[in-house]
Amino acid sequence: MEPVTHILTGACIGRAGLNRRTAYATLAAVLAADAPDLDVVWSWAGPVAGLQHHRGITHTFLAAPFVALAATGAVWLIDRFCTRLWASRRSPMSNVIVRQPIRWIWVWISAFLADLSHLLLDWTNNYGLRPFFPFNAHWYSGDLVFIAEPVIWGLLLIALVLPALLGLADREVGDRKTKFRGRGLAIFALTGMVALWCWRWVEQSEARNLVQATQVTPTPVTRIALEPYPVNPFRWHAILETATTWQTAEVDTRTNSVESDPTTDAIFKPQITPAVEIAKRTRLGQVYLDWSQWPVVRDIGPQPAPGFPAPDLPASTAATGSASPSSPWTDVQFADLRFAYNYLDTLMTNGSSQKLNQLLDRSPIGGNVYIVYGQEAGQYMNGREQR
Repeated sequence: MEPVTHILTGACIGRAGLNRRTAYATLAAVLAADAPDLDVVWSWAGPVAGLQHHRGITHTFLAAPFVALAATGAVWLIDRFCTRLWASRRSPMSNVIVRQPIRWIWVWISAFLADLSHLLLDWTNNYGLRPFFPFNAHWYSGDLVFIAEPVIWGLLLIALVLPALLGLADREVGDRKTKFRGRGLAIFALTGMVALWCWRWVEQSEARNLVQATQVTPTPVTRIALEPYPVNPFRWHAILETATTWQTAEVDTRTNSVESDPTTDAIFKPQITPAVEIAKRTRLGQVYLDWSQWPVVRDIGPQPAPGFPAPDLPASTAATGSASPSSPWTDVQFADLRFAYNYLDTLMTNGSSQKLNQLLDRSPIGGNVYIVYGQEAGQYMNGREQR
């Protein structure tokens, strides 16, 4: 999931009762809940390096105790800094204020549970993670909720904001301040999030049954994937693979409908050309195919790499748009079918429907390898070059 969900979940985990055990429980949970995503620093080494290491070792059960320990260490440093800052001010109130005791084992437990919540949240979406790496490099994904889910945001924000508002109201009327306010709402939000996953799991199972009972493709289907939409638990994006094609469909479990148009929602599996074979052996190709569960690798013809002059092509080749043995440039495109859909069109209006080919061209996680005369000449992901 995106960072906001992780941070809010960590705060609710701390508020759910761990903050009664020790000081800094909520702070440790917030830090640990988002700590695994520090692997984004790999993107400084290039986009391919970023894809290779994102949701890597920091998103594993093996690393979870150590990530929690690092978060606990960060809390210890914050505590040392605040203690010295408080002492340097020599405030007369320092002898009056009684601090909640710090039990470091409970600080670590808070951080550990928050780190595990990060792994669970990342499993629920369709990007996936490898929790058993390096012993098992398989990617796992629940495909239950979209990477950004406003319903979950609402649950978590209510649990965190409402107690603060009630505290302000109490102070206005002169009531005594309640310690550890918001435990019940935090538990309610976390329980509600799990209930939402269960509901979506039921709807996803129903969507799969609908697809299997409908003849979407003229030939037998070898595998099916169902991708979620934000907000709407009844709508699912289905991907179906046959021996020669990929075809997508829109499923609505509320109306028991399955919609698919073979003229716009299907593509034939592309030919494996020599350029494709070369591109698959590059670093981008190996990393992308290791991560992608529904890869589409296409030789899209004589296209120059960004920053290079357009190739001088014969008129016949330029007219057909296809590469020839003498074409100096060939662009091999990598895309993933799991993200080639209008995921913001949650109401199934088809107002922004496009051909599957067009959706693959603007895949949010896509790559290009440029081949010149049989040699790799550039690797790009989302417009960024891997150097």
